[in-house]
Amino acid sequence: MQNFIDPAILFFVYGVFAGAVRSDLEIPPAVAKFLSLYLLMALGLKGGFALAKSGLTVDVGLTLLAAVAMAFLVPLLGYAVLKRFVAKFDAAAVAAAYGSVSAVTFVTTIQYLDTAGIAFGGHMPVAMVLMESPAIIVAVVLANSMRKTQHTAVGHILHESLTNGAHMLLIGGMIVGLVSGDAGQAVMQPFSVDLFKGMLAFFLLDMGLMVARNFSDARKASPALLAYALLAPLVHATIALGFARLLGLPVGDAVLLMVLSASASYIVVPAVLRDAIPEANPAIYFGLSLGITFPFNLLVGIPLYARMAQAVLVP
Repeated sequence: MQNFIDPAILFFVYGVFAGAVRSDLEIPPAVAKFLSLYLLMALGLKGGFALAKSGLTVDVGLTLLAAVAMAFLVPLLGYAVLKRFVAKFDAAAVAAAYGSVSAVTFVTTIQYLDTAGIAFGGHMPVAMVLMESPAIIVAVVLANSMRKTQHTAVGHILHESLTNGAHMLLIGGMIVGLVSGDAGQAVMQPFSVDLFKGMLAFFLLDMGLMVARNFSDARKASPALLAYALLAPLVHATIALGFARLLGLPVGDAVLLMVLSASASYIVVPAVLRDAIPEANPAIYFGLSLGITFPFNLLVGIPLYARMAQAVLVP
């Protein structure tokens, strides 16, 4: 219930409603871009400040390895299931979208954990960055194996993904936070903390409008794909929880690993796949990830994953 009365989530719901009734409410693209950049910079700073206090440990390294393992496992599982129901190129593209991550879902979870008073490691934004590219690599390799000619260069795709502006800003924020430490945190508090909730609410309003605009594409998908869009996040989160239990992760880190594993990319991956796998239908992988899985995770998934982690990891 806490997630449903959160102002940021309520603004998301209102955005979906406004879009559904065809209101002319619109966030200018330049403003939406600024909000996205702000959230990433603030998230990077938060992670850097926390990492400056905790330092790099063996536990941190194991957590990042688990994140990378999930980033390879999810698209491989997804492709194995989806190729039975849709064309193989579409299966590879959808698997890539679901193997990658949603930064907005991650940022919203950070806010949820802060509100609930659940601590998490400053290294988790690094996990998010590391989980972006493996799924794209898997999809490109699968697509190349299906083609008889004109293979896509994996190195080019990897470079495009890793040098994405969003990633660069997030990593830059973490480096600044790590180097500046407590002094930097005190100076940046009004920017990276005090404004964060309001900026997130404004951004989620825009995301709600976008979901409403793309929901029709998601509804056109086959029942098997719709079921995948709802069930796959639960399966992926459960596998991630197993890793968290095995490694003895704290609840906050486990929740974030679950959310990263359960989310689907609707920004970076679709942009890359348009060039990397032009044979796939963008309406399928974009519509499912944004129209179905994103709102599901935002409204139901985040609190559900938190309860699962607390039930399994708290003695």
